[in-house]
Amino acid sequence: MSLEFSQFLFDWNLNALNATHGAKVRPSQPHRVYLSLLKIPSMIYSMTGYGKASARVGSRRYMAEIRSLNGKQLDLSVRMPSAFRAKEMELRKHLGTTIGRGKCDLSLQYVVEGAEPRELNKLLIQAYVTELGELAAGQGFPEKDNALLAMAMRMPDVIQQANDDIDEAEWKAIAALIDEAVDQFIQFRKEEGKSLEADFNKRIRNIQSFKDTVEPLLKARVQRIRDRIQSNFNELHDKGRLDENRFEQEMLFYMEKLDVSEELVRLSAHCEHFLDVLAQAPGQGKKLGFITQEIGREINTLGSKANDAEMQRVVVQMKDELEKIKEQVLNAL
Repeated sequence: MSLEFSQFLFDWNLNALNATHGAKVRPSQPHRVYLSLLKIPSMIYSMTGYGKASARVGSRRYMAEIRSLNGKQLDLSVRMPSAFRAKEMELRKHLGTTIGRGKCDLSLQYVVEGAEPRELNKLLIQAYVTELGELAAGQGFPEKDNALLAMAMRMPDVIQQANDDIDEAEWKAIAALIDEAVDQFIQFRKEEGKSLEADFNKRIRNIQSFKDTVEPLLKARVQRIRDRIQSNFNELHDKGRLDENRFEQEMLFYMEKLDVSEELVRLSAHCEHFLDVLAQAPGQGKKLGFITQEIGREINTLGSKANDAEMQRVVVQMKDELEKIKEQVLNAL
């Protein structure tokens, strides 16, 4: 693509944005156009989600419920009637591509709302009656066929559904029900993501604000350190115990060691990177966690180099904001 054509496309998009939003975007801001004016909805999702749906299929009412909490990988648990086990792998594959990460539980249950054909397991009933009769005779109890039959009818699996299998039409209806629950689940994650995004923006802006308060302190801090060293210098000089050349070397080394300008630049860059990633497509939770670690390193280095009570106070405030980000970023998808 030629440079002229690229410029044409950029100018065209710029004019369209200005016309739509009534704002003027300077040509020097191409990388901020879409982030600042389009106001894209939350691009981060929470790993906490919940959704449910129910529908009647035939003589049964099915209930699908899905919920999730945060987790490093996808941990999916599926609970459903045994008749659906043949569809479990298909369902897991579908959910795996939809959910992403998190500890997730899906439950599918049903209740019978209408008459269903039943059948008696006659062989099993006869076996129960025989065993109960032998037990009664062995204990000296009188045998009563009606009583034995009544007891046998209450035993497990003697009454069964005529056909517990599901056909494809039923499964399609049930799959649509599960999709409805998943849609609610994703919407829940999206709404939670909006809260996360707002909190992340607030905390990062606070850290940037605290960083800005550090910069005016640097000059006064350097002067206080110089004055303290100069005072020690004068005291040692009066006692004739000082090599002035060595003192100047130590002074330069000490001032360079306490310089935090590079840390402030990197901290600012990491904060901007965090906000840029936050505005990208969903699924950036791990990357945000890595950037948070880098922010923490710069703040810790600032604290170790501060050698100033006021700067230390600001660093503590930064750490407090960062800890809140760390807690929340664990829940970001």
